[in-house]
Amino acid sequence: MSTAQPVLRAQALSKSYGKRLAVDRLDLEVDQAELFGFLGPNGAGKTTTIRMALGLIAPTGGSIEILGQEVGSHRSRVLPRVGALVESPALYGYLSGRDNLRVVGNVLGGVSHKRIDEVLEIVSLEGRDRDRVRTYSLGMKQRLGLAIALLNDPDLLILDEPANGLDPAGIVKMRDLLRNLASSGKTVFISSHVLSEVQQICTRVAIINHGKLVRVAPVAELIEAHGEFEVKVDSPHDLAAALHLQPWGAEARAEDGLVITSAPGGSGREMIRFLVQNGFEADAVSPRHKDLEDIFLSLTGADS
Repeated sequence: MSTAQPVLRAQALSKSYGKRLAVDRLDLEVDQAELFGFLGPNGAGKTTTIRMALGLIAPTGGSIEILGQEVGSHRSRVLPRVGALVESPALYGYLSGRDNLRVVGNVLGGVSHKRIDEVLEIVSLEGRDRDRVRTYSLGMKQRLGLAIALLNDPDLLILDEPANGLDPAGIVKMRDLLRNLASSGKTVFISSHVLSEVQQICTRVAIINHGKLVRVAPVAELIEAHGEFEVKVDSPHDLAAALHLQPWGAEARAEDGLVITSAPGGSGREMIRFLVQNGFEADAVSPRHKDLEDIFLSLTGADS
C-alpha cells in the first residue's frame, strides 16, 4: 500500500440491467504495484465491473476512478494508461507476432520499434516474433495478448482470466511474468477462476457474490487458519481421542493421517509440551493454513 491515491477506486459502483442488479454498490480500492485478485462465481458481476473500469459500459450508479480520474468523463485521459487482456486475445493468425504488435501500435500511435522489441522481451517471445501466430501455442498467444496490453506502457493492467486454457508450464510462465510486472511498479488487477494461482501470486483479493462485495483482505490473512495446528503422529485417532478430553481440544479431528486441533493458549510450543507429557511422539507440528478455494466456497457457496 504505497500511494495515498489508489490506482483504481470504485465507490458505490452499481450496474443494473432492467430489474437485475449485476453490481450492487461496490466499494473497492487497488493500490500501486499490487497484484490484486478479483474473484467470484459465474454471474457474480466480475465481467460487468471490468467493463465499467474499461469504459465499455456506463455505471447505473456510483463511480469508478483510475489514477484519480473518473473513467466515464475522462476516458481519453484514463484509458491510454490502462492495458487490458480480456479472455482470449483477438489476434491475426496469418501475421507474425511482431506484425500483430505493429498493427496495434499503428492504431495506438506513437509506438516505436524499440517498444515492440521491449514488450517481446518482457513476455519472452523475442525468439518467435517472426513466426506466424497460427503456429503459436495457447500460452504463447496469451503472452502475445499481454504484450499488446503492454504496448502503451500502462500504469494499470486489467487481466480477465490470464491463465485461461494454459498448461502447467504456461501457467508458471504467466505467474512469473505477472510477478515481474508488479515488481517493476505496475498494478495488476486479475479476474480468475484459477484460485491456486491467485493464492500464489496475489497480495490481496476481493470476493464478490451476486454483485456485492463479500470480503476484501490480504491473501495471507484469508488462508491463515487461526489457532489450528496440524500434528503428524503414528496414531492420529488415539491422539484425537486424548485431545477430546481437553477443553481446548474438543474439536480435534483426524484427517489424512494428521490431527487437526487447537492448541492450549493457541501456542505450538504448548501443543508440543502436551504431546510429550502424554506420550505422543510427533513427526511434525505446524500451523494449519486453508486454501483460498476453501475460503472462496465458504464465502460464496459456489461450486468451483
